[in-house]
Amino acid sequence: MNYNFTPAATLRDVTLRDGLQLTGKLLSTEVKIATVRELLRLGVGEIELGSMARADLVPPMANTLEVAEALTPQELAHCWIWVATPGHVAKAAKAGITNFQYCLSVSDAHNQANISRTTEESLAALPEAVRYAQAVNGKIQLCLATSFTCPFDGQVPESKVLQIANDPRAEGTCDIVICDTLGQAVPAQVASLIANVRENSPQRRIVFHGHDTWGLGVANTLAAIASGAEVVDGALGGLGGCPFAPGASGNTSSEDILFATRPGWLTPEHFGELVQLSERLLAQLGEPNRSKSAQGARSKATAFEWVIPANTEPSAAG
Repeated sequence: MNYNFTPAATLRDVTLRDGLQLTGKLLSTEVKIATVRELLRLGVGEIELGSMARADLVPPMANTLEVAEALTPQELAHCWIWVATPGHVAKAAKAGITNFQYCLSVSDAHNQANISRTTEESLAALPEAVRYAQAVNGKIQLCLATSFTCPFDGQVPESKVLQIANDPRAEGTCDIVICDTLGQAVPAQVASLIANVRENSPQRRIVFHGHDTWGLGVANTLAAIASGAEVVDGALGGLGGCPFAPGASGNTSSEDILFATRPGWLTPEHFGELVQLSERLLAQLGEPNRSKSAQGARSKATAFEWVIPANTEPSAAG
């Protein structure tokens, strides 16, 4: 038996954006392209390709548009790009991108630190960003960072999230992304907010973006799925974190989410290849592997089909 977690949810791998932000290292365009194609080949349905953040502020994002321009329209249809202004959308669209994640923070203090504007200013600019996306027959998500806690203001009330989720200026957004930016939420809290958004805001896909700072990344992700999230974010090896949110650490591991949810496409063989892909990238970046399931896959419990054979080693990076 495969023991699929139900209801089913799609994994969006965010390694190439949120995963790389804190590394300070720029992966080559060729390695990023190969990573996108390998993730798609293995069965990952959606990918966060990169960010339009300024390269002087977030250096690992410097070649995002070059990667986009090298991918086919069919490949780009599975990819999302982080944007924070209408200008970001317009510039990314010229590179062939049609899926945009428009991000703002529920907490004004974090929005100022992250985007250098107030939350209200970001909301006021959203309709123009939606128009730019629609002009290229694209899709645009409303992404709400610090939906649970803020590194500067502390606890964020659910009412503030619902207020933004119901703001008429968000009309035209296809999804709403609820972010546990600091990884400080607990499963009951995640379940409460996801259910509240599902029941009391316009009908859109709900995406849950979690971090594993306090060790609850997978538990929170499962709580989100059970409460109505249809897409969940993860990064290979648990890479990531926000450079403008003190206390944020790695994303919930893609490997751990997949091992827990067991989507229909995930076979032990594909899981092993995903672990090896992660190992190659982490070795190139000089980052530790924070994925518990990836570590388990390298154990000596060889009677378990999800363990990678001992003679299987990660190939050279890039």
